[in-house]
Amino acid sequence: MPRRVKDLLAGKVLLLLTILAALLVLVMIAGLYLKSKPVLDSHSLSELLFSTRWRPFRGQFGFLPFIMGTLWVTGVAIAIAVPLCLLTAIYLSEYAHSRVREWVKPLIDILAGIPSVVFGVWGMLVIVPFIKDVVAPFFKVFSTGYSVLAGGIVLAIMIFPVIIHVSLEVLRAVPEEVREASLALGATRWQTVKRVVLRKALPGVAAAIILGISRAFGETMAVLMVVGNVPKVPASVLDPAYPLPALIANNYGEMLSVPLFDSALMLAALILLLVILLFNIASRAVLLRLGRSVR
Repeated sequence: MPRRVKDLLAGKVLLLLTILAALLVLVMIAGLYLKSKPVLDSHSLSELLFSTRWRPFRGQFGFLPFIMGTLWVTGVAIAIAVPLCLLTAIYLSEYAHSRVREWVKPLIDILAGIPSVVFGVWGMLVIVPFIKDVVAPFFKVFSTGYSVLAGGIVLAIMIFPVIIHVSLEVLRAVPEEVREASLALGATRWQTVKRVVLRKALPGVAAAIILGISRAFGETMAVLMVVGNVPKVPASVLDPAYPLPALIANNYGEMLSVPLFDSALMLAALILLLVILLFNIASRAVLLRLGRSVR
């Protein structure tokens, strides 16, 4: 077979595989939609999305507490993780000795390999009592410790490796000549990092944060062990919450004899998938704009 024909055939096969991979998301969305159609037919979309009443035995399926719980926990996790991860990546890239960097990087990567249930158990043994006995009394409020804050702290630690590793690689990819030129003009090390290196690496750093947020949205086991799992819209970070992944993990396979309950859980999965998909599309648009502005 001629080489040109082989190249053409390989290109067609790879194109087909790429299309199949892209269609997989659409197939998942279609499957979840068909499974959730019974509850969509019996309840209006506004009632499902904006109602706070979750009483499956009475046929009431309000997803607002779960959607808000997911957003609260993810928001707290990102608020904690982003500054710490970015400053850690800057230190390892711009200030740390090479020996320190080579010792610290494997330790950070180890965090990525720890099972989520271990993070959950650690959160129950350390974070939850700390919030109950120290944080809540400090603000003169009562909390069991199982709260948005506990879930956010555990989740933040879980996404540390993702954001730090990607941010570090992006910062290290900035050419050394750029740093030397800035320093030669009289800028300090910090001014060089802030105004030159970070500006050059901004799209990559934003991509690292987006990867962390995507991971945070779908995390299940560790979060459901420390957030309290109360179907109520949180009013503060010390209130319990019930994220969508925890709802699905806690209930799927049980009480499915309740009418429309399995369909409601499939709708929860569909909502979670669509939120992550829309977020990734929006973040991709932001990355493209950042890339053009940096150029």
